[in-house]
Amino acid sequence: MRRIGIIAKDTQKARDAVRRLSRWLAARGKKVIIEEGTASALGLAGQRAQGLPALVDMIIVLGGDGTLLSAARLVAASKKNVPIFGVNLGSLGFMAEVSLDELYANLEKAMAGRLRSEERMMLTATVVRAGKRLAEQTVLNEAVVTKGANARLLSLEVSVGGDHLTAIRADGLILATPTGSTAYSLSAGGPIIHPTLHCFVLTPICPHTLSNRPIAIPDSSVVQVKLLSEGGGAALTLDGHVINPLMPGDIVEVKRAKYKVRLIKHPSKGFYEILRTKLKWGIAPRN
Repeated sequence: MRRIGIIAKDTQKARDAVRRLSRWLAARGKKVIIEEGTASALGLAGQRAQGLPALVDMIIVLGGDGTLLSAARLVAASKKNVPIFGVNLGSLGFMAEVSLDELYANLEKAMAGRLRSEERMMLTATVVRAGKRLAEQTVLNEAVVTKGANARLLSLEVSVGGDHLTAIRADGLILATPTGSTAYSLSAGGPIIHPTLHCFVLTPICPHTLSNRPIAIPDSSVVQVKLLSEGGGAALTLDGHVINPLMPGDIVEVKRAKYKVRLIKHPSKGFYEILRTKLKWGIAPRN
């Protein structure tokens, strides 16, 4: 790997880490390309984020899961399957597995090809209005049909592969990948799905009827969620950031994306160890 891209969270800690990392990489003969937002904060020349994946052999992300999600969307949009090396500067990250203290030893291994990468499925969500396909986005965690600021429950009709599944009244519906199963879906009562499984999960948000439960379906399925509610205020949110307002009668179509993201794995920490650590499983309560 000769060309290394860097994307960092907008914090002083991340900027300090970028300075040290850039010097370390340059001393080893690597060409360092920093995303322009981070570079500008450091008084350096940078590269527009949209063009970064096409120019590098690996992207190092310094931040947390939110920063990594943004990088994953950039890589998917570029259609270049460049691996992502996530460095966790936060506390609850599930995807950015390497801590700052572990960065340099593991980065040496990654650049030498001694760390494996793991492919994670993504979802493509499309808004269909009056038969016309409008906004389309690819996400790593989840697509959410939500009531937004509207205080009323949403009425939604859900079908899978053309077969009617259910009609629900709820605050919304989460459609999450296995990677996203430990994010918003988990907080809404959804199951934890191992990130290598070929499925995604539908999790209602505060359903009016308690019999509406989360369901995991094959990743070959195409899910359509039709908004039946009147009155406006509903929206489609993607990985918690991208927002598309929805109109009554709109259909949100969600399916497996054509592209997967490659995350470089920690050499020793497995998925279950990360779960135990992040969710504090097995820790005896204090008296």
